[in-house]
Amino acid sequence: MRYMPHTAAERQAMLEKIGVGSVDDLFVDIPEDARLKGLLDLPKHAPEMDVDAQMQAYGAKSLSPTKAPFFLGAGAYRHHVPSVVDHLIQRSEFLTAYTPYQPEISQGTLQALFEFQSQVALITGMDVANASMYDGATSCAEAVLMACRVTRRKKAILSGNLHPHYREVTQTTLQYTDFEAVEYPTVPMGDEDYTAGLGKDIACVVVQNPDFFGRLQDLSDLAEQCHEVGALLVVVVNEIVSLGAVTPPGDMGADIVVGEGQSIGVPLSYGGPYVGLLATRDKFVRQMPGRLCGETTDQEGKRGFVLTLSTREQHIRREKATSNICTNAGLCSLAFSIHMSLLGETGFAKLSEINHGEAVTVAEAIDSLEGFDVLNDTFFNEFTVKLPCSAEKAVEAMADKGILGGVPVSRLIPGNAALDNLLLVAVTETVKAADVEKLVSALKELV
Repeated sequence: MRYMPHTAAERQAMLEKIGVGSVDDLFVDIPEDARLKGLLDLPKHAPEMDVDAQMQAYGAKSLSPTKAPFFLGAGAYRHHVPSVVDHLIQRSEFLTAYTPYQPEISQGTLQALFEFQSQVALITGMDVANASMYDGATSCAEAVLMACRVTRRKKAILSGNLHPHYREVTQTTLQYTDFEAVEYPTVPMGDEDYTAGLGKDIACVVVQNPDFFGRLQDLSDLAEQCHEVGALLVVVVNEIVSLGAVTPPGDMGADIVVGEGQSIGVPLSYGGPYVGLLATRDKFVRQMPGRLCGETTDQEGKRGFVLTLSTREQHIRREKATSNICTNAGLCSLAFSIHMSLLGETGFAKLSEINHGEAVTVAEAIDSLEGFDVLNDTFFNEFTVKLPCSAEKAVEAMADKGILGGVPVSRLIPGNAALDNLLLVAVTETVKAADVEKLVSALKELV
């Protein structure tokens, strides 16, 4: 029996109090064709063992990354997570930790977040980082809002080679604001020219490095172009492991760096939860969204940690807050920080070196096949291959052979025939020589 504590009269009184006629009126912002009409076509009840068996059967239909050669990327990457990471984050002190409103009883949580911020600032080449955000896409949207506040301008430029999901989330976030995001066309393996559009009305330019197609760029000149007109450069990093080998965005002149931290400490997990990163310059810190942990001393002169600049938070003066994101992906950021601590600076660089080396090996093997062309001149651990056939059909054919061979570009950027034969291939330290042989063999059979 469903537990519904309110009577019909009580529900009607609540509706009248907020000024609507029915519960349906609360959902007017959801398009009519997207609303569920009636119950789902599911059994109303079943024994627990039967439900468990059915769900196991559904799960068995999926091809697990742990049981197949895995070359998927496009924003989510399979890396080895040391078992100690999961062991430590599941300790009760961390697993049940709540928002650290009271610093005197939250020193462990606050110190962990402080260390996380320090690590993110270091690898991005920035001055300060926040205590994490939901994921890379929402971090990107928040960076655009932040840039608009800093510059007091209302228009942003989004690179055509920015991950499509990041563009979509940014547009969704801006749709009910006074701000606007202009999307440039996708240019696989080509340089984007912002000269015509980069004027005094632009708050920021958002670019990704490596970009959606895996291409690496030197963004120093673009940073100068932005600064000449008073705009900020926002750099997105999808694959955070790349920063162990690639020049940090901060060293190239970026003003805000955002990214997805999933690659360090966080498994694929069917697409989430992940951990968003956001770092910036000291001079912009008061416009930075999310939480910020700071180091201080107590009355006895002992080192301590606190939430600082908290007036930005949702729980204080919400109508004047710089962001209504008032939380952080605490457990995921802790996993990130533990994994990064285990790696250390040398280990992080070594991990990135292995990733790049393995990717070069796979790219050379594919490029040697007749009819296949690796388009990238530069890449980290992900590159784009032009196939002699439809990339979507190729992926399905490889999946039938038990190989997760890559992500068709057309799956994320539909409606452009020029992209139909392009396949994104990602290679991490988890790929073995036998996996590469199976991939190359399967690709040969496509011709």
